[in-house]
Amino acid sequence: MKKYILLNLLLLTFTSCLVSNSKDKNEKDEEVKKESKKFFPDLKSDRYNVAFLIMDGTYNTELTAPFDIFQHTVFREGIKAMNVFTVADTDEAVTTFEGMRIMPDFNYKKDSLPKIDILVVPSAEHHLDSDLENQEMIEFVQKVDKEAQFITSHCDGAFVLAKAGLLDDRVSTTFPSDIDKMRERFPDLDIRKNVLFVHDGKYITSAGGAKSFEAALYLCEYLYGKEIAHSLAGGLVIDWKNTVVPHLIVK
Repeated sequence: MKKYILLNLLLLTFTSCLVSNSKDKNEKDEEVKKESKKFFPDLKSDRYNVAFLIMDGTYNTELTAPFDIFQHTVFREGIKAMNVFTVADTDEAVTTFEGMRIMPDFNYKKDSLPKIDILVVPSAEHHLDSDLENQEMIEFVQKVDKEAQFITSHCDGAFVLAKAGLLDDRVSTTFPSDIDKMRERFPDLDIRKNVLFVHDGKYITSAGGAKSFEAALYLCEYLYGKEIAHSLAGGLVIDWKNTVVPHLIVK
């Protein structure tokens, strides 16, 4: 009898452990699912959708300068502000050239993307070589171009636009020391020196660096007027004087 009772107790204990372990595993699985669930940004329907194309090696300034300017439009009244978000070809964190790690908002390979009104192509470390062989990325840029109101690039992001064929029959510019390289690679393009940005049609290309602020402010002035542009500049302590910034507008 004692042996029978002891055996039952052992069976109950073993069964209890199995149930407990199974419960713990299920709870852990749920936690992992919650942690891995992707959250998309809240995009207001009455705003411009502005996508920033990022990848490993993206330079901080060419990304953060226009991102700051455009994001701050949400604090201005009476205008069609901007939803700003990032797109990449991965769900993993992208590491910038300077070491900043950024989780992309959208993966253009598999996510359902909103209509993009403005595409921003910041410069990246390999925009002069291996990135230009990324056919999926080039096709993504070409696809967005069909509906976007503006396509903008900063620094060597212009190489991506050129590779996608968007700068054919357009005037453009890029990082000053890379202009000759761009002319060499794309001999049929009209690439200008001694300007910080060029606006031709719906394409705005800029020299990049800290001057990415100027190109972004110019687009805001074009869309919203001088008062809003100066307000955005003032909010970031930038002395914005469009008339003294070397640039070219092709009409």
